[in-house]
Amino acid sequence: MIETYLSYWRQLKISERRLILAAFWLIFAALLWWLSIAPALKTLKESPAQHRALDAQLQSMLSLSAEAKNLQSQPKLGLDEAQKALQSAVTQRFGSTAQLNLTGERASLTLKNASPQELALWLTQARVNARALPTEAKLTRNGDGWDGTMVLTLPKK
Repeated sequence: MIETYLSYWRQLKISERRLILAAFWLIFAALLWWLSIAPALKTLKESPAQHRALDAQLQSMLSLSAEAKNLQSQPKLGLDEAQKALQSAVTQRFGSTAQLNLTGERASLTLKNASPQELALWLTQARVNARALPTEAKLTRNGDGWDGTMVLTLPKK
């Protein structure tokens, strides 16, 4: 079989052989480009943006880690202290637009048209000052605010 191809090759004129070899090298160069060089160049071109995104993600994770370590290093709160801190935060942030009901280690907050910014600040304050963790939320959007209830768990005695 190889001899058939070799005999065919030998019968071709030199100009035909050169055209076939040029076509072969052109196809080889195109395959080399598409399969190895182009993907590498694309990766190289995209790497600075990926590097910046990963750096931002790393900074965010380091910040969260520092915050977690800070929260872990804080002294333990008793249930009474946590309840007082939570009640104080509700009064300070929401005034009359929210009502807090305390039952043991659970706190239920009822909101009426509460500002999203104030709610976010209150959640941070509740987590840091009262060590309260949200366990359930049933909130609905009402114009520019939120209505509904949120249940939090306070630290154990």
